[in-house]
Order: sequence, then C-alpha cells, then structure tokens
Amino acid sequence: MSMDYTSYVNSLCNLMVITSTTTQFQTVLPNIIDYAEQRMYRELDLLNTVVQNSSLTLSANNRNFTLPTNSPNSNFITVQSINVITPAGTVPSSGQRNQLQPVSRDYLDTVWNSLSGAGVPQYFAMIDQFNIIVGPWPNANYNIEVVGTIRPQPLSATNPTTFLTQYLPDAFLSASMIFATGYQRDFGSQSDNPQQGQSWENQYQLLMQSAMAEELRKKFSGPGWTAYSNVANPPTR
Repeated sequence: MSMDYTSYVNSLCNLMVITSTTTQFQTVLPNIIDYAEQRMYRELDLLNTVVQNSSLTLSANNRNFTLPTNSPNSNFITVQSINVITPAGTVPSSGQRNQLQPVSRDYLDTVWNSLSGAGVPQYFAMIDQFNIIVGPWPNANYNIEVVGTIRPQPLSATNPTTFLTQYLPDAFLSASMIFATGYQRDFGSQSDNPQQGQSWENQYQLLMQSAMAEELRKKFSGPGWTAYSNVANPPTR
C-alpha cells in the first residue's frame, strides 16, 4: 500500500513506539528520511530519477561547460549522455542529435588541446561533479541536451509523496527503521540489542532484491534483456 507523509509518519511512530509530537522524534525525522532516501536512490539507480535538460548551450571557441546548479533537486548526480544539436542554434525538436562519447581528460588534453581543428564536438570528459570539457572545441554556439540522474525533492509535509512512498513504501519504511533503531540505541550501543537493527537490515535487503529486479526490467535489462521477469527457454529434444 502506498503512503503519503502523514501515513509514513504514523507507521514509523508505531514501529518506533513513540508519538509524532515528541520533540526528539521531530528532531531526528529529517535525518531518518534523508538516510532512507539517499541509500535507496544510490542503490537502485531509479529510472524515475533520470531527466533531460535541453536548455543548455556550448559557447563557440570554449571547450568548457558547467552543468546547471540552480536547485539541489535539479543538479545532475550522474551524467548518462550528452547530445550536441546541429545545425548550430537549433533546438533538439528541429535539429539533429550528435551523441558525444565519454573519454578521459588526458585524451582531450592531448588530442584536442587547442582551437586548431574546431568543429562539432564529438567527445566529452568530466572534470569534476559539475564541469565538463569537450573536443573538438566548438566552432559555434551549439545547443546541447544532457541526460542524467538527479536527487528528487525529499519527502516532507510540503512534499507529501515521492516515488519511494508511492511505489516502494515497504522498502522505504524498512530503510527508515534501520536508522531509527540505531538512533534509539545510540548507534554504538546497538550491541545491547543487535538483533533489532539487523532484522530491519535483513528485511530491507530482501525487499531491495525485488525492487532491483523490477528496476532492471524497466530498463529492458532483465532476464534476456527484456522487460519480463522470466524468459522461457525453447524445449530441447
């Protein structure tokens, strides 16, 4: 059953045997949510977190490009692909996508280290989390399209539902309880009752196995590179 912020808080309080109005609970709740969300987003690589940004531009005679950092919930965590749109100045819907190939910075510094041979970029390299270089150096102002993953807006009273609470509520609640039981046992003192935290970890791992399998099916990376959970084998004689 899917959850919203209110039902999540109620379920969490029931499992922690605590009331939602307790000062200590209100203080630790954002940390519980952050732990569960960050862990699941990193481990699952959800298709739901993939976005396209087609409002970006490479400047002529400048191989450097900075990814947008306008909002924490729209910043790219990983870049999956970059497309240069030709002709120059054309938007993706009316131009041609030219997919750049990822290479090392050393390669671009060696092969495309100056304006000589400027043209339509063919390669890109990550410099750091937000900065990229391309090669050849662009000979015009090209629109580009970046595809990658972001961190969605966290669950809160003002953002009462997320993909995790709607489609993976059981795993999200289990991940929350891993942190919550550690908090209640002062983390290092979990040795007083190690079974409690470990039981939630075991439950979380079991739920994540099925979540990962489903996520792979969405990407047609399941059994036999299909979207199906099982692929029949032809009978043998």
